[in-house]
Order: sequence, then C-alpha cells, then structure tokens
Amino acid sequence: MENKHDSSVEHIRRRAVRLEKMRKRSNYSPLQGFGAFGVIGWSVALPTVGGALLGMWLNKVAPQTFSWTITLILGGLVLGIIFAASWVAEQSKAAIEDEHKEQE
Repeated sequence: MENKHDSSVEHIRRRAVRLEKMRKRSNYSPLQGFGAFGVIGWSVALPTVGGALLGMWLNKVAPQTFSWTITLILGGLVLGIIFAASWVAEQSKAAIEDEHKEQE
C-alpha cells in the first residue's frame, strides 16, 4: 500500500515539475491547446464530410442495396480517427523526446 502512495506522490511531483518548466518557457502559449483541439477536430471532420458528399454522389450514380452515404461517412470517421490518433501519438513522442533532452 505504501509503494502505491509513493508512486502517486512521485507522479504528482514529476507532473508539477513538467508544468513549471512549461510556464517558464518563453514560447509557451495556452492557445496551443486550442490549436491541438482544432487539428484533431478538422482531422476527423473533413474525411467524414468528404465521405458523406462522395456517398451522396455515389447513391445517385451507382445505386446499391446499401447506402453509400452511410458507408462512406463511417469510413471517413474511421479514417479521421486514425489520422487524429497518429497526430496525437506523434506530438506525444516529440514532447517526451524534448523532456528527455532537457533532463540531459
């Protein structure tokens, strides 16, 4: 039980140190967080809307027993989530690398 408490305290300490470093950086802006939300949002929205438009066109040009629109909306949504997840993973990796460089 004591080890769990110690690891929690250590985690909080590391997070506090990281936040303090972020505040001391001259190029840090809280607006960067809103920018990240924008990138993630557009990464999901554009493929989804593109899939809907393409699906509506395909429903007119090549009708099937299934709805192209619904199929391509779901496909665009999945593709957008994959794009957003890869962007977040890339940003997280870069942040971790920066943190390791600062510690050296």
